[in-house]
Amino acid sequence: MMNEILFVGGFLVLISLFLALDLGVFNKKSHTISVKESLIFTFAWMSLAFAFFIFIRYFGDLIHNIESMDDLNTINLRHRHGLIFDLHSDFATALQLYRNQLSLEFITGYMMEYALSVDNIFVILLIFMSFGVDQKYYHRVLFWGIIGAIVMRFIFIFALSALIHEFEWVLAIFGIILIVSAIKMFASRNKEEQIHVQDHKIVKFVSRHFSVTQDYVGQKFVATIDGKKYITPLLLVLLIIEFSDVVFAVDSVPAIFSITQDSYIVFFSNIFAIIGLRSLFFLLSNIMNLFRFLKTGLSVLLAFVGVKMLLEIGLHISIGTKMSLFFILSTLVACILLSVVIPEKKRIN
Repeated sequence: MMNEILFVGGFLVLISLFLALDLGVFNKKSHTISVKESLIFTFAWMSLAFAFFIFIRYFGDLIHNIESMDDLNTINLRHRHGLIFDLHSDFATALQLYRNQLSLEFITGYMMEYALSVDNIFVILLIFMSFGVDQKYYHRVLFWGIIGAIVMRFIFIFALSALIHEFEWVLAIFGIILIVSAIKMFASRNKEEQIHVQDHKIVKFVSRHFSVTQDYVGQKFVATIDGKKYITPLLLVLLIIEFSDVVFAVDSVPAIFSITQDSYIVFFSNIFAIIGLRSLFFLLSNIMNLFRFLKTGLSVLLAFVGVKMLLEIGLHISIGTKMSLFFILSTLVACILLSVVIPEKKRIN
């Protein structure tokens, strides 16, 4: 257990250093993020996730401090997708097969979370536009939003993991929730979402208990005016984004638990997807309307993982990690290609 705590601690320190470098060096001054800049950072964060995938491929046993064949056999026998290796395998062979499986679960979970985060980008963009936030402050809000999301995901993932290990049938409930979410997303795929600022629950709650300025005060979340502390609308935006991420996590986190029940792998894949969300946001925000079938694809993915959970819990029919990764990638590629080949017809007034 101590080894796992040290590994996660080292991982968080490394991520913190990268985030500090991002905010303190590359984005020290508030500015509008260009497509070129967002493309570079998207590639950088994805490369970092791939580097971690390679690390797990060769050193994944360090996460749980696997030292003997007994340690591996315990993991092998409780693996939900069947045996990872033959029980008579030698330790070196079995260890590498375990690392391969762990790395495959990480990259599949990462792709799932990254894909589903596209829907969160729609919501975040809508929040920014509804509150009239200046584009040069987008990055600052998203940065602190991600810090909060990391903390919330940590709590949610390990609490959910403990619940699943105690009551495995909980996965069936989440499977049903994911299928219902998929149906709702598909049904509302062509609807224009709106946020009524004054009627939002967060706005009403904060306005009732704190003093809020009418206008933005630069990039400040809290401002002092005439000796009195005020919350600015920029902090309201941050709080609403945090709230939307919590709602989003209810779908996305259980989706990764359908791929692996290793809570550490779920956490690592989540964090890499989250920290890459900002650059992906700036990359896609200007071209989201070009990918008209993305929401359809995301609803298919949610339905897939929901059905996958129900099959495994109810009928003990397992869909392997490789098959899941193939389905995720092929669905995303198909949606993008269909969006390009079949563009939306322009309405004639």
